[in-house]
Amino acid sequence: MKVIFLKDVHNVAVEGDIKEVKTGYAQNFLFKKGLAVEATESNMKALERKLALIKEKEKTRIKDASDLAEKLKSVKVAFSRKAGETGRLYGAVTGQEIADAIKEQGVEIDKKLLDLKEPIKEVGVHNIKVNIFKDIKGQVTVTVSADAE
Repeated sequence: MKVIFLKDVHNVAVEGDIKEVKTGYAQNFLFKKGLAVEATESNMKALERKLALIKEKEKTRIKDASDLAEKLKSVKVAFSRKAGETGRLYGAVTGQEIADAIKEQGVEIDKKLLDLKEPIKEVGVHNIKVNIFKDIKGQVTVTVSADAE
């Protein structure tokens, strides 16, 4: 089923995209949440009128994303945790903790943007990618050290 996306859907499409999706996904999720409409002829015409606004909005989002990527280059966060002799942490540093530490430095990002497959469980310096918008990515340096007890 072809649908027109009315809002961004993470890892699926951005506003204004026309994509082929499974019927069940469209009817049970996208339509009910107001994220998309069926790509009928009348909806396509309405989209054409709205496309100029969407392109303008996307330009500003790309500029904002580029600015955020530049800010993130200078962001370095540090954590001190209890660790074993091998450098393995007893706890872990989660994406939410990293996002909160970045926010304390004046740069607000959502934890979902962090390319962190699993929480950090090792002492050391970790470079975490941040998927900001489409192909625009940033990077944050996270340093985890062992508590001195």
